[in-house]
Amino acid sequence: MQTFEFQSPRSSLVGPGTSARLGELAKRLGCRSVLVVTDRGVLNAGLLAAGMASLAAEDIAVSVFSGVEADPAEAIVLSAAEAALACKADGVIGIGGGSSLDVAKLVALLAAGNEKLADIYGIGNAKGPRLPLILVPTTAGTGSEVTAISIITTGEGEKKGVVTPVIVPDWAVLDAELTLGLPPHVTAATGIDAMVHAIEAYTSKRLKNPVSDCLAREALSLLSRNIHEACRNGANAEARQAMLLGAMLAGMSFANSPVAAVHALAYPVGARFHVPHGLSNSLVLPEVLRFNHSSSYELYAELATIIIPDATGSAQERSQQLVEYLSGLPAELGLPTRLSEVGIKESDLVMLATDAMKQTRLLVNNPREVSYDDALAIYAASL
Repeated sequence: MQTFEFQSPRSSLVGPGTSARLGELAKRLGCRSVLVVTDRGVLNAGLLAAGMASLAAEDIAVSVFSGVEADPAEAIVLSAAEAALACKADGVIGIGGGSSLDVAKLVALLAAGNEKLADIYGIGNAKGPRLPLILVPTTAGTGSEVTAISIITTGEGEKKGVVTPVIVPDWAVLDAELTLGLPPHVTAATGIDAMVHAIEAYTSKRLKNPVSDCLAREALSLLSRNIHEACRNGANAEARQAMLLGAMLAGMSFANSPVAAVHALAYPVGARFHVPHGLSNSLVLPEVLRFNHSSSYELYAELATIIIPDATGSAQERSQQLVEYLSGLPAELGLPTRLSEVGIKESDLVMLATDAMKQTRLLVNNPREVSYDDALAIYAASL
């Protein structure tokens, strides 16, 4: 058997209503004053209520930073870290989508005082320590609650990652009640994002391993069996909980067997045109799958038997069935399917391809080498 490393959060708490136990978890981590990192939408929707009440019941002081925005910029991270220092936080709780969770990870690191944001981009540059950290996703997609990476927008069109096991949280809390109000288009986009995590982890050229493979397969099973129901009937707590669990398992998978060209080509779409990350992935997914087919059809065929139980034929035929199924899924779920539908023009494609080629951290994992011309052709076919 190959030698490999596998990292995961120290503990997870899974089930409806579990955000009402945040006070208990924070107390177990020794916290007396916490900063909650979130966005205005989550705050205004009342999704903090149960967690805040539980923290108050444990006499834990709470301050809230609600300034997180999609594709968070460095300035947001630094402002949140200043808020943590101002309230003398000895713990951080991130509640929200992937952006809030990514910011919370860095706040826990920066507020401990030994790191500067400019110094820690890249792999393994952040050493810690960090403050105790609890992450609570309100979407079933990014898997950020279990990954060792935080993505920040550092300039126009450019995203950078802080990659270090130090920011893997102490607790990941999956509470389906916090996702019941998600509109169908958000449910669809974040769900496809999670499916992409599992698919890219399973086919990654680097660091693919048996544990990540198991998690990716189970993630795809949960996500594919529940995404339609979660979009049709957002009040179905069982489907919502299954989506959250699937997203977490996919996150654990790609945290150890990293994602590749779908994400590399999606990042510029999000950064340049402010398209939500899950939708950016969804828009480039079909053409990246077609591009990778010649190198990955045997692995795609294995995944086809999970997502399409009645898939038949040779490995190449089953692989093609998977590609076609996933190519049609966004339209089935009511999402845009072309880059032109989110404001991207043919004249933008050179810029996007140039930006995508900067994502060497991701492209090196792709099962087929991607050149600038390949990236440009994928974007053109997705237009």
